Amino acid sequence: MKNLFIIIIFIFTSNVNAQKYEFTNIVDLETTSVKNQGKTGTCWSFSTSSFIENEIFRLSKKHVDVSEMYTVRKIYEDKAWNYVMRQGKAQFSQGGLAHDVINAIDAYGLVPENVFSGTKLNGTKYDHSKIVPSIKKILDAYIKNDKDSKHPDWKKEIATILDDEIGIAPTNFVVDSISFTPKTFAKSLHFDKKNYITLTSFTHVPFYTNFILSIPDNFSNGSMYNLPIHQLFTLIDEALKDGFTVALDVDVSEKTFSAKNGIAVLPLKEEDAKKALTEIVEEKTITQKYRQQEFENYNTTDDHLMHIVGIVRDQKWNKYFKIKNSWGGDSDRVGNGGYIYMSIPYFKLKMISVLVHKTAIQN
Repeated sequence: MKNLFIIIIFIFTSNVNAQKYEFTNIVDLETTSVKNQGKTGTCWSFSTSSFIENEIFRLSKKHVDVSEMYTVRKIYEDKAWNYVMRQGKAQFSQGGLAHDVINAIDAYGLVPENVFSGTKLNGTKYDHSKIVPSIKKILDAYIKNDKDSKHPDWKKEIATILDDEIGIAPTNFVVDSISFTPKTFAKSLHFDKKNYITLTSFTHVPFYTNFILSIPDNFSNGSMYNLPIHQLFTLIDEALKDGFTVALDVDVSEKTFSAKNGIAVLPLKEEDAKKALTEIVEEKTITQKYRQQEFENYNTTDDHLMHIVGIVRDQKWNKYFKIKNSWGGDSDRVGNGGYIYMSIPYFKLKMISVLVHKTAIQN
């Protein structure tokens, strides 16, 4: 009888301690609708284009739906040039980083989504599964000087592939009865590349210095400013409270990153991994040393880019970043309407870099 009483008390206590997530918005910045990148590895363009849409509204009070694929199409050409000039000793893939979008806007301008959707092949969905293999085959043949391949003008050939798969990039278009080129359109929206900074946090280089982070998708050798992780977190937390959104590069390979549940957490105990997707559990304490260790042993990699647009808390007052994903928002495959609620321990360990307007960290 005594043992039965103990079991009943244990079950009761476990049920009391087990709490399903209940989230409350602390900062909820208005943003554009959640999109779906489809069968592409172009999250870097979707996330940073969403960030740019928020920046455009903040700076000019204009609502613009930015064409992700205009930027992607231009960057494919940049990647091809980089691959050829490095004689094939470089990565050629669909991946990229937030600063690639910033660089592309500065070099090639911006185009609205309704001018260039980038879905020429099938009209509604993105699918780039054939693009990289087709282009790489041409580039490799050119690099090897394979006379049988007959690819003397690789630039023209890859342009044809991109035209067929994505569409012909516009050179002129009209918005509100005004004629623009992509560059004059970007200028009209007060975009200035110099106003954006990428921040990161690693110990293999000194803090408070700029450096090029050696990760596969940093094909353009973009520079980042290095800060201690706790300081970087505080800057981003305050930036969101001041009305600035943030582009995020982060590792999403953990089992406790779940788009279906709309959650990303780091349970202290491995056995809590499944429970943590629906219930509050104790999480790991993240140190700078542990963060560096996970990066150097490849447990933290540059998997995915998203857009931080707010802060939420659960009923135990734990804080999470509200993050806009690009895997759609209207199906059973995604929770929280396509948003991810990422715990601060997860952010501190798995964040690769963030992109933000300089003013946000100067306030």
